[in-house]
Formats: sequence, structure tokens, C-alpha cells
Amino acid sequence: MTLLDTFDRPLRSLRISVTDRCNLRCRYCMPAKSYNWLPAEDLLSFEEITKVVEASMALGVRKVRLSGGEPLLRKDLPRLVGMLSALGLEDLALTTNGFLLEDLAPALKRAGLHRLTVSLDTLREDRFEKLTSRKGPGPTLNGIRAARESGFEGIRLNSILMRGVNEDEALDLVRFAREEGVEIRFIEYMDVGGARQWVMDQVIPGAEVRAILEDEFGPLVPAETPDAAPARRWKMGDGSTVGTISSVTEPFCASCDRGRITADGTWFSCLYARRGMDLRGPLRVGDAIEPLLREAWASRDARGAEERAALGDEREVLHLPETLDADPHLEMHVRGG
Repeated sequence: MTLLDTFDRPLRSLRISVTDRCNLRCRYCMPAKSYNWLPAEDLLSFEEITKVVEASMALGVRKVRLSGGEPLLRKDLPRLVGMLSALGLEDLALTTNGFLLEDLAPALKRAGLHRLTVSLDTLREDRFEKLTSRKGPGPTLNGIRAARESGFEGIRLNSILMRGVNEDEALDLVRFAREEGVEIRFIEYMDVGGARQWVMDQVIPGAEVRAILEDEFGPLVPAETPDAAPARRWKMGDGSTVGTISSVTEPFCASCDRGRITADGTWFSCLYARRGMDLRGPLRVGDAIEPLLREAWASRDARGAEERAALGDEREVLHLPETLDADPHLEMHVRGG
């Protein structure tokens, strides 16, 4: 019997953060100079993560995505990938900024990782440093190419466009994706977690992005999109595909089938949720967590993005800096983006 929440949404996918640490400081995610890091002893072990996935699969989960922070900072990550791959998941993916991918791509592929998504918001060195406080984007570009050489197919790029910041690179990013044989997805700038300076005026709607692309490349034709996938996909004249993820202006809460788990084992039913459920405690005393997950999903009524959109002109930054400093679990880099 399919497990459904209060809006008849099935539990099908799980996003797992393996670390809250990151080697970049992107202005829309981690703009502050210092953070309250999760204690190392609180992070779930690979064995504990595997137990969570096994319990989730018994409830219907078929897809898992590993994230962070920057997941490639987690020591010996290919070993976890191998453990999860052995469970027989339909899809096992990972989102990364690509800085460490050049060295790790072969091991991840051998371990059984199915897919990769790489975050890349600019191709310009000066702008990359301004956006991330790190020099680049050379390491990320090298990582993408190394992943292709390692045998990864269907690599995706995630790009967040912000008005007055990098929207002038939309066409260049599409051309880069074409040249590299990867699929790019433009994501709206979201007012979650670490977006401490978010304002609606900087959001570039997915519809506007599509109009920019059509002006340059011609009509976009709707392409097949998997059920409950956050992206809307479009075929371009040359056969390549682009996507838009319009979480702010076109929320897709009605089809959301995703649960989230932080690196220290806190379960969240929604990216916008203010409170989560502790799994680490029960795991470490040997309690079964499947009943906890079942109850959490069956009572789930989350529609965070729709509720935020309903605020209209009253919509402002989600959390004040002092609130984020007091509760790290509200940060995007802690709950897995």
C-alpha cells in the first residue's frame, strides 16, 4: 500500500545532507563569515545513513540524492555511495559544486553513483570570486569534464540567476552546457535558509528566463519531465534540453514527494519547515525508525513554497540573521538545499 501524506502525495524521494561544511561561500546560501557548525560526533555514520535509507525504501522511497554543504568534503564518501548503491535504489544522485570532483569522479562512478548535478552560476573568474569568495571556476569546469570522462551520463548543471548579478550570463551558460554535452537548469533565487539578503526584485522568474532563451535560440518545445520532478524541461532547436525550476513564482508543492534529512539526522518534511524530527537519537539506542518516518509522512501537510508565494508583496527574507545564528538547522547548507 502506497504511503500518502495529507494531500495524497507519496513518499518517493529522499535528500540526504552528509555534511554542513562547504568550501565555497555563495552569497545566496552561505554569505556570513562564520557559522555554528554541527558537532562532528552528531553527524550520522555511513551505517546510520544506510539504515535510514533502508527504512525509507520500505515506505516507498526509490530515489536518493546526496547533498551538503558540499558532500565531497565528507571523508571517504565513495564508501557510502557503494553502501547505498547495494540497496538497489532506482536512482542515486549527488549535487556538488564540483571543486573536488576532478579527483573523486572515478571513485564515485565505480562505487555505483548514477547521476551528478553540478552547481555553476558563472563562467567568469572575477564574478565567481565575488559570488563565492573563492577563486574559480576552473576547478568546477575540470570536475565536469572529469565526470564525463569517468562515464557519467546525463550530467546536469544548476544555475541560479540573480537580477543585477549574473543574469547577463544566461546565454553563455547555455552555450557552455551545449558544448560540454550537459543539461542546464536555471533555478529561481529562493528565500530559504542562508539567503539573508533575499529580495523579490532579484528573482528572475523561470518564464522570463525562457523568454530570454527563445529570443536568442528560437522556440522552446516542452520536453518529457518525470513525475514530481521540480524542473520543467524544454527542447531547443538543436536538440539540446534546458530546464527551469520556478520554486518562487510557480511553486510545485502539489507534486512534492521529497523528504529531507540533515547530516545530524534531523528529518524535515519541507525545505521551508521550521521544525524537524530527530532520527539520530532513536538510531543510536537501537529503536526502529520506520514507524517514525511513517507517522511523519502520513501527517505531512507541508506546502511551504505555496504559502510563501501567497504572501505577495508582503514577502520578505524568511529568517533574520539572529534567528539563523541561533538555530543552524534553519540554514540551507544544513538541510541540504
